[in-house]
Amino acid sequence: MTSPTQESITKALSNVIDPADGKNIVEKGMVQGIDIHDETVNVMVAVDPARGPALEDLRLAAERAVADVNGVTTARVALTAERPKAAASSAPGAHSHGHGHSHASSNGAGGAAPQAGQRPQGAGQKPIELPDVRSIITVASGKGGVGKSTTSVNLALALAAKGLKVGLLDADIYGPSLPRMMGLRDAKPSHSDKQGKMIPPSAFGIRIMSIGFMVDEEQPVIWRGPMAMGALEQLLRDSDWGELDVLVVDMPPGTGDIQLSMTQRVPVTGAVIVSTPQDIALLDARKGLNMFRKVNVPVLGLIENMSYYQCPKCGNVDHVFDHGGAKKAAEELGVPFLGEIPLDLKIRLGADEGKPIVHSDPEGAHSKAYGAIADKIAAEIENRVGPKTAPKKSLFPKISFK
Repeated sequence: MTSPTQESITKALSNVIDPADGKNIVEKGMVQGIDIHDETVNVMVAVDPARGPALEDLRLAAERAVADVNGVTTARVALTAERPKAAASSAPGAHSHGHGHSHASSNGAGGAAPQAGQRPQGAGQKPIELPDVRSIITVASGKGGVGKSTTSVNLALALAAKGLKVGLLDADIYGPSLPRMMGLRDAKPSHSDKQGKMIPPSAFGIRIMSIGFMVDEEQPVIWRGPMAMGALEQLLRDSDWGELDVLVVDMPPGTGDIQLSMTQRVPVTGAVIVSTPQDIALLDARKGLNMFRKVNVPVLGLIENMSYYQCPKCGNVDHVFDHGGAKKAAEELGVPFLGEIPLDLKIRLGADEGKPIVHSDPEGAHSKAYGAIADKIAAEIENRVGPKTAPKKSLFPKISFK
């Protein structure tokens, strides 16, 4: 099979016409980036932000054109737009953030602060509809290296063990790790009966979607924010998740474009913050927590990971990274403390080998710790969206998506 090239993709895109003036998107300079990795092609197309929401047909036409190129098995086209500088600077302190379809200030269109109970929305933004997903829980951290992905995986398995239908989304576009952690390094999504959808690979009864299924594990993803968010939106929107009680989202570390866009575009039920007991980790965790508060996403609580180490031979307990910091921070910030997870070689080995500890040792102390946290999260889900048989409540109260 012939491999796709920049030239072959550009030629295909030159057949995509902008209905506004009848010119093709290549000659108009709308094609801002083409990323090719083996048989997967990602394209970024720049559009006028005022027209963004009306150009879904153009995006789909570009995606079909790329998909028809010989050698392409997966095609993704993301629309990106940049606000005029005058508009971006019209509000004091306004600054741009990358989104899948436009850039907007962190306070939403025009820089206006959201009112109580509202989510700030980017200019021209519409939510990503996931009608079959009852709740969405983001697992976040202020910094990397605190075990957020390991926590996401084991919490997803613990929720599934309670009889919930669970999906798992890897939102860390630049550092996807879930394919390895779930034992799916060689897996690929399959085509769904639903037009334009793909079926995420499954492990342990959970459907998992990650950009890691489309790129080599050692290949860096070198994309600007809008392209990364566009890819993430398509992973969400174009996946056939089936009916889910909860979608667990493993967020990237920090408080950047993807975190902001997820809270603006996706009906997040609540956020879980993971930290180690160290002061520096807790400082960053506070920043992450405050970001969710500013965009009116409920914080379900804090988890202290790597809380202590217990010697398997003598039973002696060492507080390698200090102890109790997350619990104290939770009390100070007025959010629930969800529990402690120890520092243990079994947890790390299970993640590396694709055998999460909640699956490999379901009756062990560590699995019970994850299970106790999952109980609290499940209770919050039921409290916020109702029991499984109840109609799903709106998680975007009083907001007009225009």
